[in-house]
Amino acid sequence: MQTRIPPQHGMLFILIVSILPGCAEEVGMTKPAGSTKRVLFVCVENSNRSQMAEAFARRLGQGKVEAYSAGSRPSGRVNPRAVEFMREIGYDLTAHRSKGLADLPDAEFDVVVTVGCGDECPVVRAKRREDWAIPDPKELPPDEFRAVRDLIEKKVRLLLESL
Repeated sequence: MQTRIPPQHGMLFILIVSILPGCAEEVGMTKPAGSTKRVLFVCVENSNRSQMAEAFARRLGQGKVEAYSAGSRPSGRVNPRAVEFMREIGYDLTAHRSKGLADLPDAEFDVVVTVGCGDECPVVRAKRREDWAIPDPKELPPDEFRAVRDLIEKKVRLLLESL
């Protein structure tokens, strides 16, 4: 059964439909299921790889993903070199902090990506898991650190495309 909208009411109908999503956000209503994906990046210290992955997911996800990162043994700080090399490409990591798994929301994630924590990565509830096995750039020379950063960006792009 189709409902016909009189021409004089058509514009009003379009206006109401187009403002509903914004109103829902304004009054704190939740978004429709499936519209935002929760993605978690886990490494050991949450000071380099997972921080950069979270940053890329936030930037590239443009509000379509909730990006998180955590460490199985958080260092308590974001590596100043990660801050420096992300600043080079226009992302400020200074507001980020090194977090542990206990700091995460108690929710199932759509995707959990381990980025090189090996046997130290705990199980986190997730619909999908990936292990990227990316080397820790902490002690690498600048060009190799940048190569790891760029690899992370590429992998995050591919991950977001798959969502």
